[in-house]
Amino acid sequence: MKKFYIILLLGILFSAHIKAQQFKSDEPFAHTFSIVAIDTAAGEMAVAVQSHWFSVGSIVSWGKSGVGVVATQSFVNPAYGTEGLKLMADGKSASKALQLLTKQDEGRDYRQVAFIDHKGDIATHTGNKCVQSASHITGDNFSVQANMMLNDNVVPAMAKTFTENKNLPLPERIIETLKAAQNAGGDIRGKQSAVLLVVDIKPVDQEWKDKKINLRVDDHTEPIAELERLLKVHRAYEHMNNGDLAMEHGDMVNALEEYGAAEKMFPENLEMKYWKAIALANNNQINAALPIFKEIFQKDLNWLELTKRLPAAGLINVTEEQYRLIININK
Repeated sequence: MKKFYIILLLGILFSAHIKAQQFKSDEPFAHTFSIVAIDTAAGEMAVAVQSHWFSVGSIVSWGKSGVGVVATQSFVNPAYGTEGLKLMADGKSASKALQLLTKQDEGRDYRQVAFIDHKGDIATHTGNKCVQSASHITGDNFSVQANMMLNDNVVPAMAKTFTENKNLPLPERIIETLKAAQNAGGDIRGKQSAVLLVVDIKPVDQEWKDKKINLRVDDHTEPIAELERLLKVHRAYEHMNNGDLAMEHGDMVNALEEYGAAEKMFPENLEMKYWKAIALANNNQINAALPIFKEIFQKDLNWLELTKRLPAAGLINVTEEQYRLIININK
């Protein structure tokens, strides 16, 4: 009989819990720390997140060039991302957009949300039922917010670090802010995923240009460190892309400079070495290019095969004699 009453009591408690939580039964459980920020001088807005939750970047971070950025977390309501961007795109300020959405959200007490619009208006909401430690700080061009943290030091550490690193570009500044959050204690459950999303303050003329930086670490033992590594790779490939554009315009001097900058960041990357060698050869510096080609071909013959295909694409501009020196360098 005693066992029966225990089971009955547990059933009643479980039913009451389900009823109380029903409004968020189908909502992602992404407790986290995040930052939204704007750099008016660089013309960039950004949102970044770290959480002990798989693929946090798929539900928490939102942004659109010429509109704004959003972080929606705790018991996530993705509508704050989609609808928030729509409202801001229609001319509503971040403050007004967030006010409208929280007013109609029955689960507002469980939400934590931050908006920044393209004019720099900032709005943040931390519901009074977010799991502690939960708080936010809004400062000059940024808002940092967190819930389910190990302690109350996380959010102040983020605000302090972001404020003190004004000399850094916005993405690197944000990475330092995430690192400060983790160093102060971070998510009480640990680490798993992270995201960095950067968009333009001004609208873009092509939809595919909407995201300037869109980096996600969905599952990793050190998500912030991996996000920092990916940002460095992104910066290196920015140089590679600039080198490609210079090649297209026949500006071999600039191409060489850009490819060299990329290679300096990742000296073991064969692709970066290769296009630097191509730029050297095209700039009539064949003697400097040949040792690089030799090293690359020794490590991977596919690059030799690629070199044989470049003349038809117009991507190598050397004499017949120089071309034979390149493809026969290891003979």
